Formats: sequence, C-alpha cells, structure tokens
Amino acid sequence: MYKFNLFTKIVSVMVILLIPITLLYIYSNKTTTDVLRSELNTSNSDQLRFFQNQVETNMELLASWPILLIHDPDILSLKDEHLELGHLNLHTMNLIKRIQTKISIQESSSNWKSKLYLYSPSLQRLVIENDVTTYKNADLLQEVKAGWQVEKLQDQSGDRFRFSWFSFTPFMSEFSPEKVNSIMKVEFDSRNIEDMLDKFKSDGRRDPFYYKPGTGLIYNHSADLLFVNKLVRRLEQKQIMGSENRTLDIEGESYSINIVYSDKMGWYLIDYIPLSEILQPIHNSNRLFYISVSALLLMGSLIAYLLYIQVQVPVRHLIGGFQRLKQGDYSARVELKGKNEFSFLSGRFNTMVEQTQELIENVLMEKIHVREARLKQLQSQINPHFFYNCLSFITSMAKLDNMGAVVAMSHNLSRYYRYTTRQERDLVALSEETEFVTHYLEIQGMRMSRLQYTVNIPPKMLKLELPPLVLQPLVENAILHGIQPLAEAGRVRITGYCSGKVMMLTVEDDGQGMNAEDRAELEGRLGRPMTEEMSCGLWNVYQRMRLRFGDQASLSFTASPLGGLQATLQWLLPPNQEDKR
Repeated sequence: MYKFNLFTKIVSVMVILLIPITLLYIYSNKTTTDVLRSELNTSNSDQLRFFQNQVETNMELLASWPILLIHDPDILSLKDEHLELGHLNLHTMNLIKRIQTKISIQESSSNWKSKLYLYSPSLQRLVIENDVTTYKNADLLQEVKAGWQVEKLQDQSGDRFRFSWFSFTPFMSEFSPEKVNSIMKVEFDSRNIEDMLDKFKSDGRRDPFYYKPGTGLIYNHSADLLFVNKLVRRLEQKQIMGSENRTLDIEGESYSINIVYSDKMGWYLIDYIPLSEILQPIHNSNRLFYISVSALLLMGSLIAYLLYIQVQVPVRHLIGGFQRLKQGDYSARVELKGKNEFSFLSGRFNTMVEQTQELIENVLMEKIHVREARLKQLQSQINPHFFYNCLSFITSMAKLDNMGAVVAMSHNLSRYYRYTTRQERDLVALSEETEFVTHYLEIQGMRMSRLQYTVNIPPKMLKLELPPLVLQPLVENAILHGIQPLAEAGRVRITGYCSGKVMMLTVEDDGQGMNAEDRAELEGRLGRPMTEEMSCGLWNVYQRMRLRFGDQASLSFTASPLGGLQATLQWLLPPNQEDKR
C-alpha cells in the first residue's frame, strides 16, 4: 500500500496552504493586540493623570487658604491682643467674631468639605468657625510639620484619612510656638477624594483607588474591597517604581494595571481593567476567522473524500488484491461496485486470479502427493540390521536355556516391530514414541548390561503429535556411537522441555562425545543430500521434522553435562496442537 494516498495528499496541500495564512493572521492579530493595549494603557494613564491633577488642584487650593488668611488685617492684628486677667476683652471678642466669619466664608467657597483653624500664640486660643478653645504649645509643636500630613481615622464605614496643612508667620526654618505671631491649619477628610473617585468611576472607569505603602487605601463607595486587597498584595510582590503599567493574573483572569504617582500627595492612583473586556472584539474576530478556516478545511476535506471514494478506494482495492496475490493468497477477490472503469478492471482481475488459483491447486495437489510419498519413503529407510541382532540374541539365549531373556526380548521386540510397521499414520503421540523408545532401550539393555537410562518428559508434552521414529534414531546414535565404543560409559538421559510454543527433546549420553568441529560438521551435513558418511537415521529425522514443522524445526548437537554428546530436537508447536498441551 502506498504511504500517501490521494486523500492524504489533497488534505496535506490544503493544510500547507492554510498554514502561512494562519501564521500571517496570528502575527497581524498579535501586532494589533499589542498596539491596542499600548494605546489603551496610554489613554488610561492620561485620564488618571487628569484626575490626579484635579485632586492636586483642589489640595493646592486648600493649601493656599492659610497663606492668604494669615495675612488678613484682622488676623495680623490679633497678635497685639492679650488676655486681661485670663479672659478675652470685648474688643478681642469682636475681632475674633470677624475672623470666624471670614473663616466660615472661606470654608464654604470650596466644593470640598474642609475646616480652617487659627492658633493665636498671644492669646493661647484656637479659633474655628464657631468656637474658641485653648491649646497647648507642646501639642502644637508635635502637629506642625512641613507639607501635607496624613492621619488615619477609624469609623463604622471603614478606614478614613485626615489631611492637614500648616502655615505660620513669620516663616522660620524650625517652628517654635513662642516665636510666631499666627498659625493657621487647613484640614479635610478623605471622603472628599472618595466622592471624586465615585464621579470618575461613573464615566465608565472600573474601580480606581489611591494607595500608599504603609498607610492604606482610599477607594470609592462601590469598590470590591476583597479584590482590591488581592491586587495590592500582588503589586507589593514587586516594588512599585513610580508611574507604570503592569499586567497581572488574578483569580485566573488577566488585568491591565495603570499606576500614576502623585509627587505632591505621595500616593499612587491605581486603576485596573480586565483584558478580556479590552480584547473581546479581537477575540470575536479571531473566533470568526478560525471558524472560517475550519469550515474551509472541512469543505476541502469533503471534496477530497469524494475524490478518494471515487478514485482512490477502487485503486486501493486493486492494490490490496495484488498484494494478497503476491503473498500467495489466491482466494483474493476485488468487490465490484458501480459501473465504471474500475469495476471493469476489478472484474478482469477476479477472472485472472480465479484461473491462476485453479492452476495452482492442481499443481499443489501433485506436490502433496509427491510429499506424502517422500514421507513414506523416508520412514522406510530405518536401518533393519537391528532386527538381525535381536534375533541373534534370542538364538544365543535359547542355546543357553535362558528362557526369561528369550521371553523378555521377544516381548519387547514384538512391541518394537509392531510400532515400526504401523506406517499408515503420519503423526503419532509423543507418549507412543516414548513407549517405543523404552522398548528399544530395554532390548539394548539386555544386550548391554551396563546400560542405564532415564526418561523425563512433562505430561503435557506427551499428548503432542510428531512424525513416528524421530526419537529412536537419536537414542540409537547415542548407544552405538557414544556408549558402545567406551567401556566405562552406559548412561542415557531423555528430557523434554517446553517454553511457550517452543518444544524441545534432548538425548544425552556419557560416551566418548564429539569435539566442536565434528559437531559443526555433523550439523552441516544434515541439510545436504545424504551421503555414505552421513548417518541415515539422523538425516532421516532432520528431514522429516523439517517437512512436517517447517524451516524452524532443527536438530543440533552440543557437549552433554554427562560427559558425552547431547542431541537437541527443537520445533514450534503448530496452531492445531496448542489445545493438546
């Protein structure tokens, strides 16, 4: 069968054409996504900076109030007022009322809720919109610092922060309550920033919030506090370096994080938005493109399949028929479908194979007959001189009046002769072959008193079938050529082994044995035509086993642990005998 058929080739061409298109689209899509994310980050950062400027402007406006009011004539004149017997006089009280009115007007001039404080060192009084109280210089000394001061407050709604700004006259590098004429403080609550964050969010933003490491968070009233805290913890894993943009994965979703730092406040304004919302149109476009590519590939595959069915399948069936015919399967036929050129070719192929099969069967029957005749001829080549020796032994024992030996020899010889003359069967059970070899060994034991033998074959092997008279020639060879020439020898051991489908029978003796070169020469002669130097029995066994069990049957010779020669007969168990094990 061809490695690549028509269907595979057509589909491969379509895939190869679609690959560069897909790669170019992916590259273009990536470029578009990167540009979109860059532009979006720039836009978000600009909007955050604009909002930051608004907050800073309000704070700068509030910080200017103390500077303006501290130079008011009434406030400047307050430094010349003093207590009379620890109390305020009428003139001072009227002056303070005018100052309170100005403070109230100033506080109401801003959209932010703020509060102004006036400290009078000469009177040791704190003046606010609607009250006058005393203060301590020690407390004031701890409170007055340069720039905006932030104090964390606790209430029922959560954390709040109080921002305060101090201004005093005359200005000095190190503040001293005893040396200044007037001190003013402006103060506002972080709820003003929260209200601005609410308005900023209403314009379509997510949930922007302020964050200062070590201080806390300022967020709008509808913020997801749990998510904001997770986001802050992720940001703290890598130090925030001023204004920047980051992409973080939180709870399995990617977020674009925009950070703007305020030098005046010392806080970070942070905004986040899921990338899925930003890239949703691109994802929809990608999905549409991939669906279109898949549909194109599917339609192309369908067209290729139709061509495959109409052209490639009939060709493949014909090729399959030729392959089976090449492997010797002459029952191969090609199914006829439709009425076209391929059905015509298939019909002619079937006719050709049918005629060839008839010719092969005729020739095969002739070969089988020849093979059976050869098997009968090979079985008839067993050397008959053994019978003459047995009759001679019986004659000698009869002359010696040893009737027991005569009876035993006659009994074993009759069993032996009956088995050898039953040549109508092509296969016999191994148990019958073993029984026949036992009779042969008993006969040889009567003629050679030093002969001892053992037979150890697994019971499951005894049911197996093999050609008759294949084990006896091996035993005979061990006795005649191994034991008989050596006076001290006399042991024969027959053993059976089975491993899976591999069957083995070994015949060993303690006789004179053979060296490695002679054993190799003997094995080589088994596969060649029989000569005068070749043992008829061994060659007969080897040829019949090869005819019966194929080329995997073998007869080999090795040195035996007993000291002599070991002959090993090996073959593979045929499928029709597997159930007999």
